[in-house]
Amino acid sequence: MGNLLGCSAAGERLVTAAKDGDVIEAQKLVEMNPGLARYSTFAGLSSPLHAAAASGHTEIVMMLLEKGADLNLRNICGQTPLMEACCSGRWEVVQTLLLYRCNVSKAEFLNGRTALHFAAAGGHARCIRLLAADVYPGFPLSAITNSSVVEQVGDQHKSLSAKHCDPLALTRFINKAANGGIAALHLAALNGHSNCVHLLLDLHANISAMTLSCASSTMTIGSTPLHYAACGGNLKCCQILLSRGADRSTINSNGWLPVDVARSRGSHRLIPLLTPHSSQSVPAFPPSNYLPLPLMSILQIARVNGLNSSTSSCDESDLCAVCLERTCTVAAAGCGHELCTKCALCLCSTSSINSEMSAPPGSVPCPLCRAGIVSFVSLPTNEIEAGQDIGLCSKCHGLIHGRCQNSFATACGSELCMNPFEVVPPAVCGEVDGYIIPNHSGFDV
Repeated sequence: MGNLLGCSAAGERLVTAAKDGDVIEAQKLVEMNPGLARYSTFAGLSSPLHAAAASGHTEIVMMLLEKGADLNLRNICGQTPLMEACCSGRWEVVQTLLLYRCNVSKAEFLNGRTALHFAAAGGHARCIRLLAADVYPGFPLSAITNSSVVEQVGDQHKSLSAKHCDPLALTRFINKAANGGIAALHLAALNGHSNCVHLLLDLHANISAMTLSCASSTMTIGSTPLHYAACGGNLKCCQILLSRGADRSTINSNGWLPVDVARSRGSHRLIPLLTPHSSQSVPAFPPSNYLPLPLMSILQIARVNGLNSSTSSCDESDLCAVCLERTCTVAAAGCGHELCTKCALCLCSTSSINSEMSAPPGSVPCPLCRAGIVSFVSLPTNEIEAGQDIGLCSKCHGLIHGRCQNSFATACGSELCMNPFEVVPPAVCGEVDGYIIPNHSGFDV
């Protein structure tokens, strides 16, 4: 009993340290007892990983994952660390969890919401773009899949998109309904997050999706996203929806038009816009600045090669021009400027391109020449240094080391593997020497 109480006390200390961002304390506790990384409070109320994810402490999140924490662990409400991070808008944590291949499709127990619902409700467009890039690492929009854009993308990225991606996976994920039929677009519109509404529509969110008659609000039962936008009272959300084809004359299960919802909420400035057969002009909106086009390729590269690159035995010309700390490992398709994987991933996670710039929709500006980047490709390497993160199992890498060293670990399905914890990136390994290596990412694509 004494040992159990002592373990519980240490676990509570780790949860507190993870919540407060005390890296030194967290490391000391985990070094003393590595099993604490998998600790969960009584009845699964929380865990150190949940606490760190919700507070945005990326360093502690990575440390816990490296020590064996379950990145898909649920708390008492069925929420995963990814949901906690998306709810708080901690895009750095979301990025880290995706690199470790967390399951983005899990839904909580209470309302059936996924991480996408939490990100949309909170207005966190950066989290949404990361989730979309994880589900479909290819080109989701017909507007950006013209030949002029595709020709700029490396052959490696094109082959991955064609072979390993389900074109409908992203649409199913974006339109997945929680309890009551509420989709992410409904929540973004209700809370007035126009950037999220814009991005979700560009990612093929269903603009005519109806909630069920058992939805919580009596004014929005059986309603479309336009009804929810009218309830929220945000003018720009209504304009974006109308510009993409939303119908002003649709009635909900209560028999109300969107204009009736706006009138009941006191949003009188929306009445001229939402009135059926309104003559008020609606502005045109270009593609969203948050489209995750280059993020899709760099996320896969980071999963395979890791984020860290060595600076040993290299001159200054090999260093990344952004951080001046790591060697260049990727190149931008098009302009060809080279960056390290970590800087390229952060650039794609945070940047957005001005719609007035003459660049493909969904690209991000190169930090060196301002040209629009649509994709990244890995730079060729002659050797793999000892200790460097790699993403191929020993079979897929020609038994170079005998044991895989990547911390982004999932179980290898190859019968020839020497290490049961070696990494098999599903988007890369595929079929090797006649053996099919299964997808262990946790999400069917």
